[in-house]
Amino acid sequence: MAALGLAGCSSEPSKDARQTGPTEVGYVAVQTADVPVAVELAGRVAAFEMSEVRPQVTGLIRRRFFTEGAVVRAGQTLYEIDTRLYRAAAAEAEANLTSALANAEATRVRAERLKPLAEAQAVALQDYTDAQAAARQAAAAVKQARAQVQTAGVNLQFTRVPAPISGRIGRSLFTVGALVTGNQAEPLAVIQGVDPVFVDIQQSSAELLALRRALAQGGAVPGSTSVGLLLEDGSEYPQRGQVQFSEVMVNADTGTVTLRARFPNPQGLLLPGMFVRARFEQAVDKGAILVPQPALTRNARGEASVFVVDAGNKAAERKVVATRALGTDWVVTGGLKPGDKVIVQGLARLKPGAPIRPVPASKPQTIAAPKPGTKG
Repeated sequence: MAALGLAGCSSEPSKDARQTGPTEVGYVAVQTADVPVAVELAGRVAAFEMSEVRPQVTGLIRRRFFTEGAVVRAGQTLYEIDTRLYRAAAAEAEANLTSALANAEATRVRAERLKPLAEAQAVALQDYTDAQAAARQAAAAVKQARAQVQTAGVNLQFTRVPAPISGRIGRSLFTVGALVTGNQAEPLAVIQGVDPVFVDIQQSSAELLALRRALAQGGAVPGSTSVGLLLEDGSEYPQRGQVQFSEVMVNADTGTVTLRARFPNPQGLLLPGMFVRARFEQAVDKGAILVPQPALTRNARGEASVFVVDAGNKAAERKVVATRALGTDWVVTGGLKPGDKVIVQGLARLKPGAPIRPVPASKPQTIAAPKPGTKG
């Protein structure tokens, strides 16, 4: 009997005597917010301006006035073409003009002298008519000679080849002594304006279509046009740019639309042809809800769900729409409403309908299943 008494007073509680309380969980009360739709897209740097330096007259290059790779100013002389033939042509045109002026003066005077004689019928009227016609022809010849003088002067000016735009000039494709022509296919050099520069950004037409639908339905509003850049080495470009425009056609080969942004480039870090990645907020989701990533799970079909605290302090599973992440949160656009208490802690053994003891997750709580009780 003593042994039985000792067994009855044992400190080990029986399985039936253990008591289990509600699981303590941490929750956050979600609210709506304006969430930016940030995108990161590949892009390539393009020159703001580009001009090919071309000769407009034929001749031998006698001198070059620039250093390859240097910055040149618009109007600065870059090459000089042999001027001797063009100076001679200008002198000839001037002489022809002088001759035409002399002839015009002689025919004018002759016509004026024949006029009173023709009125007095001292000479034939036809002679006076011919003199008037000759005077007009001589006047026209003067105009032609003046035009030839202007043409010769322009051609003489073209022997000095200027920079069409300001920018950085590349290597010279022709050397001193080379023969160039006014209609040749190859340029003498290429100038590119590199401050500012353009960045051509490629975005798939499907993404752009989805964005435009969201804007049309009122679920989003246009975002900022400010753009940031990541360089090829992973560093961030210090200056921000602005989106200028979007093309109105889709590239049939790549299925993308080109967005063009403009960036200041005072230090010349961005070079034409360089690959970069552009980051910008293309739109803003109105009324989206941010949910911490640990609170959201997905099933085998990829459907997202979270646990929320229902009115009876029980765990309720709620399916939600979450298509993208933002930092450490999921952007939820459906399935939740402002004020819902989403469970973010104590999810390990949580089941739908299980009783819970919810506490704010921001408070330092120990989120764990309660320990079994003991009986003294």
